[in-house]
Amino acid sequence: MVSYGKTDIGMCRVMNQDCIYFSDKSIGNLPNLYIVADGMGGHKAGDYASAHAVSWFVDYVKECDYVNPITIIKTGISKVNDRLFQMSADHAELRGMGTTFVAAVIVENKLYVANIGDSRLYIVGEEIRQITLDHSLVEELIRTGQLERRKVRFHPEKNIITRALGTAREAVPDFFELELESTDKILLCSDGLTNMVEDDEIEMIIKRQPHMDRCCDELIERANYYGGKDNIGVVVIEQTVNEV
Repeated sequence: MVSYGKTDIGMCRVMNQDCIYFSDKSIGNLPNLYIVADGMGGHKAGDYASAHAVSWFVDYVKECDYVNPITIIKTGISKVNDRLFQMSADHAELRGMGTTFVAAVIVENKLYVANIGDSRLYIVGEEIRQITLDHSLVEELIRTGQLERRKVRFHPEKNIITRALGTAREAVPDFFELELESTDKILLCSDGLTNMVEDDEIEMIIKRQPHMDRCCDELIERANYYGGKDNIGVVVIEQTVNEV
C-alpha cells in the first residue's frame, strides 16, 4: 500500500484551513489511517478546528484499547467533537468553528470510512465512485427533488454544510464498509478539489498517474487552473489488497 497527501492554499484564500493525515503504518490498533479535514470559522477558528481535530483524533487512536475499526473511529470522532465544542464555548475567538472530517482505514480487503460534512471519499476502479454523501444544503435539495445535480456546481449556497465536527453537542457521522478490489485506488479530498474539477477528470488523473505524489500535485494543479477558489486537500491511496 502506498499513499501520499498534500494541501494547497488555492488561488483566492489567505489561510489554509485544510488539514490531512496519512499513514500506511499502524496507528494504535489500526493498521493504517487516512484523514482529510476542512475547517470553517473565523480567521483562526477554521484552521484551529481542522488541525486540532486531526491531531486529537490521531492521539486518541494511538492510545485507544478498542480493536474494531468502526468503534475506534466512532468513539474518536465523539471525543474530538466534545473537545472542539467545549473550546468553541470557552473562547470567543473560536466561537462558531467547525470542520468537516472524512477518515478511512483499510483492513485486508475491507475499507472502513466515516464522514461528516462535505469532504469526500472516492474509490477509483473501473470507474470513479463517490462513497460518502455530502452533508450540505444543496445535497438535501437534490435528495428532495428541489435541485438538479447538474446545477450544483454554480449554486449560490453550495458551501453551506448541514453537519460538521464541533458545531453541536453531538456529532452524527455516516459510516461505510466496502470490499476492495486489488486495483482500486482511493481518494479523500476537500471540496476545494471537487468544486473545481469534475469527477471524470479526477478519475482520468488518478488512473493515468502511477506516482501518488505526482497524482496529488496534478489534482491540485487542475483545481487551481480552474480558479482555485478554496483550499485544496487531497490524499490518494494505491491498494495492494488481495483481489476479492
